[in-house]
Amino acid sequence: MPRKGENIYKRKDGRWEARYARGFDSSGRIRYGSCYGKTYAEAKEKAERARAMLLTGKFANKAASDRRHLKYFCEEWLEAVKGSVKASTYARYSTAVENHIGPRLGGCFPLTISTRTVDGFRRELLNEDGLSAKTVKDILVVLRTILKYTAKQFPGGFPVVEFIYPKEFRQEMRVLTRDEQRRLTNYLVQDMDRCKFGVLLALLTGLRIGELCALRWGNLSLHNRTLRVTATVQRLPSQTGSGKTELVIGNPKSETSARTIPLSDFAVGLCRQVGPGRPFDFVLTGTEHCMEPRALQYRMKKYADACGLDGVHFHTLRHTFATRCVEAGFEIKSLSEILGHANTSITMNQYVHSSMDLKRKNMEKLAAVGL
Repeated sequence: MPRKGENIYKRKDGRWEARYARGFDSSGRIRYGSCYGKTYAEAKEKAERARAMLLTGKFANKAASDRRHLKYFCEEWLEAVKGSVKASTYARYSTAVENHIGPRLGGCFPLTISTRTVDGFRRELLNEDGLSAKTVKDILVVLRTILKYTAKQFPGGFPVVEFIYPKEFRQEMRVLTRDEQRRLTNYLVQDMDRCKFGVLLALLTGLRIGELCALRWGNLSLHNRTLRVTATVQRLPSQTGSGKTELVIGNPKSETSARTIPLSDFAVGLCRQVGPGRPFDFVLTGTEHCMEPRALQYRMKKYADACGLDGVHFHTLRHTFATRCVEAGFEIKSLSEILGHANTSITMNQYVHSSMDLKRKNMEKLAAVGL
């Protein structure tokens, strides 16, 4: 029989069980925890320690946490990571929460989220919203991180949730053939302005569009024949909460993206032809105001259309540069550093596209061994 008011029982197996209120379930009802002991005093002591942990230490505010929806923890997590990640990364997290996680799962109690819940969320993103496999995977990674953060506030009682990521099918990237590259190059050097020069410079160095928009004349050393990548330009949601966007000049994509690229004779000659300008002037504008990446994308489309090139966008230049380097016999480690990759596997798997001519030449090598 229980001692009055203490909720302590002697079980049929001879052990004593002391129950204590540890929080609330998804409907708001009290959830109880249990402590066991060989004696009444042992069970009571364990229960008192558990109650103390709820009031002080890692179990603090546990009861209140159980009654909060996932949306609360999403907002709390975003605030926690805001100062420790890049503005572009935070914008990506915030978009995933505001556009997808919040509307569909924000009203759920964290303790009710299961593997089935997450799997249904994944299918809705794919089938109803029509998002790509990569985008869905990115959203699920954010959700998993939020749940991991939330679980710390529910010690010992948070459900195990398995994540099944959609399979990504790699699409072959568009690479300019040698003939197409010559056609585009000839077009760009005719009546060349700063924007045409920038596009050609990207084709000769593998620069990303944001890196080119952030490039200043001070980053170019014609004496040393080098180009330093130190910043990138992106359009991101305004930090003022106005709902508008703004151009942000920040650090490059990653630590390895900050790099120094040697320039060819042709590239140095083009730089001398167009500039150089004042150190703080942007290369694409010749002023202290940078060009909008979207404006450069628009210009790139006009150039591609004028040359009769289908399916070509700005990033095609980067893939083309990498492919030409491989065809020329570049050492992969050097190419990886020029592109600003963290390791050579990224370079090989995503940016190296062997042309049919190169494949034929390699096949012809088999004749030397009698095949």
